[in-house]
Amino acid sequence: MLPDLGVCPSLAEDGAPRCALESSCRRIPVSAHLARVGLLIAFLSTLGCFVRAPGVGMNMAEGDTLISVDYEIFGKVQGVFFRKYTQAEGKKLGLVGWVQNTDQGTVQGQLQGPISQVRHMQEWLETRGSPKSHIDRANFRNEKVIVKLDYSDFQIVK
Repeated sequence: MLPDLGVCPSLAEDGAPRCALESSCRRIPVSAHLARVGLLIAFLSTLGCFVRAPGVGMNMAEGDTLISVDYEIFGKVQGVFFRKYTQAEGKKLGLVGWVQNTDQGTVQGQLQGPISQVRHMQEWLETRGSPKSHIDRANFRNEKVIVKLDYSDFQIVK
């Protein structure tokens, strides 16, 4: 049976508090309790905290600092589906950005997303790449904290 939404659900059916500690709840409408919860959430939000209901997933920006970093990968990285695998790995990690071949035989691009996921992608770019690639080195530069993502997807630039 659902509680009467007009009064505090901690009250017994006769309107008496269920315990001595709940006496302050007596006759306080549920809407007043909800208003206090709303103020608490607003206050925590101003501190950079967030509140997540159980079972609700976090979006990319919650709970992790967003960063942007440029990269260039050297080695046998062209003609081996490196861009396609990079795009797939980036999307799998929930990152946005772009990847393209250069005239110098390298692959370059930009990653944006939560710092933990960007770190995973940087490791992947340095050590794995596509199955037929051979990575000599990876350079990362222009790393910066960002407030919002500049891209909505991870694109291959031709």
